[in-house]
Amino acid sequence: MTELPAALTVTGVSHAYGARKALDNVSLTVPQSRFTALLGLNGAGKTTLFSLITRLYDTRVGSIDVLGHRISREPGEALRRLGVVFQARTLDLDLSVMDNLLYHAALHGIGGRDARSRAAAALRDIGLEERARDPARKLSGGQMRRIEIARALLHEPRVLVLDEATVGLDVNSKSLILQHVRSLVRDRGVAVLWATHLLDEIAPDDAVVVLHRGQVVAAGEVATVIEAANGKDLRSAFISLTGGGNGEPA
Repeated sequence: MTELPAALTVTGVSHAYGARKALDNVSLTVPQSRFTALLGLNGAGKTTLFSLITRLYDTRVGSIDVLGHRISREPGEALRRLGVVFQARTLDLDLSVMDNLLYHAALHGIGGRDARSRAAAALRDIGLEERARDPARKLSGGQMRRIEIARALLHEPRVLVLDEATVGLDVNSKSLILQHVRSLVRDRGVAVLWATHLLDEIAPDDAVVVLHRGQVVAAGEVATVIEAANGKDLRSAFISLTGGGNGEPA
């Protein structure tokens, strides 16, 4: 039986901004149909890694594969299988919610009735179909984030990467976003890489990768990471692995 490729594989990736090394020989694997948390304090290198995964930056050292397609060699095939939600808001605030979705669909070669059908279904999935004609600027922060996730899924990617998706949101909005993303893993088999500095966003049955000062210092099941660090819970394990970092994650 042929073994399925990992959803996302990062191998020996390094990246520097001038003399400052942001990532140092980073390797990690995101399994298919699994929620994997990338845990690290601000400045750990999470956003730089996402910029390489999404090809905002070229990978000069190491390699990144999406479902067996190397981004540097087959960027179209790799990125076609990838959905992305960046930390910064990326909706066009002057366009309607529907037009934001249709524009994204067009970028992926989806047009006409198919695009409208997918966009309408995506809005129904997140309970915001009544906001389709509203300008994006009228949405709350949590609603904007849910629209961005819906938009990222329009081309039916098998891998979804989200960089600090709950930053700036209230507790209820954070909960709704996490529930929705976890349902994508459970119900659709989407693989998720969820970058966060918040320990309470990680569930006991998640896979976790701890990134600190540009290096992976632990990876595996939550229980495995805790045991390897001789911690009593993930919080104490994180502090042990990072030497306290520049402060404790919330």
